[in-house]
Amino acid sequence: LVNGMGMAGVCLIRLKNIRPKFLPAFVGISSENAAHRIAVEWDDNGETKEGVFVPRRDTSSRMNTLLGGRLFPGMQKHADFKVEEHDDHYRIELTSDDQQTHLLVEGHLADELPKTSVFRSISEASQFFERGSLGYSVTNQQGQFDALELHSFNWRVRPLDVKNVTSSFFDNRELFPAGSVEFDSALLMEGIEHEWHGGDRLCSG
Repeated sequence: LVNGMGMAGVCLIRLKNIRPKFLPAFVGISSENAAHRIAVEWDDNGETKEGVFVPRRDTSSRMNTLLGGRLFPGMQKHADFKVEEHDDHYRIELTSDDQQTHLLVEGHLADELPKTSVFRSISEASQFFERGSLGYSVTNQQGQFDALELHSFNWRVRPLDVKNVTSSFFDNRELFPAGSVEFDSALLMEGIEHEWHGGDRLCSG
């Protein structure tokens, strides 16, 4: 919870030169990606931990859809991404091949978060999302979840002033009854040096 509110969102990620650590950058692959994320916490040996549950991942890479959940953690669905960037203006739209996911976000860089945000400052928002670096994703086996953790070496965020946002996930009234969810804010990260680390699979009873 953030100031009494549950948090969920979509992380839109452009990955560049992704490859095993021992290989050179030029053999890496690049792709556009989206991960629907719900902030969660759990108890582990008496310690409360924070992270995210990822019910769905979408990607522009056919290779990611083939290898995700097999060679590396996280099942992924293929989607068509349309990305526009110019003069600090950003527009990202995606539609999945199975028509289960459609998302549109459009906005430009801003100096501060919306006054209506549950976060009281950019710093508070940044710290919250940085703590959510460990994600558990659904697999093709019921009750089992793949672990994937982001290690960032130069974490920094900037707020976006969003003018247009639509999401088939958050517009689904079976998941989110009318009045139960509303848009809060968006943050932009650029040029983040990072690594992805797999972890032990989580199994529920």
